[in-house]
Amino acid sequence: MSRPQLVIALGKEKAIQRRHPWIFSGAVWRIVGEPQEGDLVDVVDAHGQWMATGHYQNDSIICKVLSFDTPDIDETFFRQRLQSAIAYRKRLGFFNYLNSEHQTPDSELTNVFRLVHAEGDYLPGLVCDWYNGVLVMQAHLVGMHRLFPMLVELFKMELTPMGLQSIFDKSSATLPTASTDGYLFAPEPLEHEIIENGNHLLINFYEGQKTGFFIDQRENRALVQQLACGHRVLNCFGYTGGFSLAALRGGADHVETVDISRKAIDLCNRNVELNFGPNAPHQGTVADVLQYINTITQSRTDAFDFIILDPPAFAKNHRSLQQGLKGYRSINQRAMEALPAGGLLMTFSCSQAVSKEDFQTMVFTAAMNAHRRVRIVRQLPHAMDHPVSVHHPEGEYLKGLLLQVE
Repeated sequence: MSRPQLVIALGKEKAIQRRHPWIFSGAVWRIVGEPQEGDLVDVVDAHGQWMATGHYQNDSIICKVLSFDTPDIDETFFRQRLQSAIAYRKRLGFFNYLNSEHQTPDSELTNVFRLVHAEGDYLPGLVCDWYNGVLVMQAHLVGMHRLFPMLVELFKMELTPMGLQSIFDKSSATLPTASTDGYLFAPEPLEHEIIENGNHLLINFYEGQKTGFFIDQRENRALVQQLACGHRVLNCFGYTGGFSLAALRGGADHVETVDISRKAIDLCNRNVELNFGPNAPHQGTVADVLQYINTITQSRTDAFDFIILDPPAFAKNHRSLQQGLKGYRSINQRAMEALPAGGLLMTFSCSQAVSKEDFQTMVFTAAMNAHRRVRIVRQLPHAMDHPVSVHHPEGEYLKGLLLQVE
């Protein structure tokens, strides 16, 4: 039985020919058949020539393309894609911690990383993270979530030699069809311990955001560890303390973690004690960062000279872009005003709708409003286990800057 077809309007084929994996509804001339949310559809040009195959969705992005090379989307197709994703992480050394021949120093040990990065691994709608033997899967498309039973079996075949223990489905936050989170493959630990850059962290997959921990910031946390010695660090939107642990391991004089979630701060405090004992120079504060940041000043004798801003996505889409940029500008201006001369600000946006140019313009405006001279020390992208397809620049969602405030 033939699949439903999306017939592309004449003159609208160029993005598909450039292999951009998103097809917008405005490019579709007509639909042949009656595809339902999550169905596979073939994309054809106005003359009926096959161009691509992907998952249909009832959205402005009407199709996310799985293949521009073959319409045969079957178990073999997905196994090859998963094997390619795993091979990429092996090539970069992420599985070396399992190999006794690679004696990684404890201070550098990492056993958590992204294993499948959606469009970056040519599997739109699928994100999978590896947590030292626990694989956390998250679907952003109904069609991809339907495939989980098959994908679980494929992962079991490919990852059992790497010590796969459990598989967890974390799709409920992104899909109405996934009403609850839960384990797809036992055993079922309530908490799981992982190591990143030598720091031990406790992960609660049920209560954690995203897939449980923000793996994309690993290399930026390593930079904090490198720069924190002798400084007073304020970690805003600190969640369970990843940046705070890095600062403490780097020798910070004092670290304060601020987050609006009591559960996050409680877990952060446990993570600090797990690594540095009960007397670590750390304070966990439950507060709204947008309000708390107005209370800090550079005139205090205990002023912070290193501030980290890693907020949630203020701009969820292009409709909320200007309001989101206003929020980013406000917190960055306040941080700049609070820092002493020579202080460091590490600031981020994880909003896909915010471009690099938008983000840097926002920082410029915040500096002007704060009446501070600011220079860029380093651009801060997401980690290399989050590859970005050259055909899909939107995949570079994390924008970050390390700034020095004069």
